[in-house]
Amino acid sequence: MQWYALFVKTGQEEVMRKFLETLLPDADMRILIPKRKLQERRMGKVYEKIRTLLPGYVLIKTEMDVSFYYQLKQMPGLLSILRDETEPMSIPEHEIAVILALTNHGDVIELSEVYKEGDKIKVSKGPMEGLEGIIESYDHRKKRLKIRLELLGQVKKVDLGAELVHKQV
Repeated sequence: MQWYALFVKTGQEEVMRKFLETLLPDADMRILIPKRKLQERRMGKVYEKIRTLLPGYVLIKTEMDVSFYYQLKQMPGLLSILRDETEPMSIPEHEIAVILALTNHGDVIELSEVYKEGDKIKVSKGPMEGLEGIIESYDHRKKRLKIRLELLGQVKKVDLGAELVHKQV
């Protein structure tokens, strides 16, 4: 079984999960829609929100044969499947391991702490423990930061809630 990325309309990730579970109930697959928990401040109050980490992506782990591929292509709301020139392209294990570590093998990334902008950091607490990145920006008021990490073979900026990291020497 391999991991594959499905492209859907942004905001329709959970709808696609329901379609997959309903229309392909016998399929041997795991569905992952990574999300992150954030703190937002409105009118002086702090609220926790859960937002999608990779908007427009639904990750599935399955055996992708020709029959299953064409069943997926019939799904309402599916824009495309990540592929190379000839066939659906699986996500390498080392790249999906980062996402699974972020989500702690669930769906939601819990709050993490920050240090300061521009520094190399290593998260020392929470589900991202052990991951390294560079802090791009930090919003002190909202307690949110953007970290530059390598995800899915590309350098991505990940917007996360902030709690505890330490500087890399």
